[in-house]
Amino acid sequence: MLKNDDFLNSYNTLPTGSFFGFFKEARYSVTRTLSADGKRSWLYAEELGGHNHISCNVYFLDSGARLKPCEMPEGKVIDFVTTLKLE
Repeated sequence: MLKNDDFLNSYNTLPTGSFFGFFKEARYSVTRTLSADGKRSWLYAEELGGHNHISCNVYFLDSGARLKPCEMPEGKVIDFVTTLKLE
């Protein structure tokens, strides 16, 4: 279970759909999608003009939220989501 309230608060304020933002002074194209039943969300972000990307799934279960990063450390996803500045 995910116990990071800062991450969940930041994640839940991100808009669904595609948008742009800045992370560590780099510009990113970000897409956040929510499943029809509202129990799963996924995020994919790609650094514009660079090679970095962020990808994860977040599951909203009765027992609490679970973060599942896609082939990257959980801390990288948490850092991105909590410090991303939207355009």
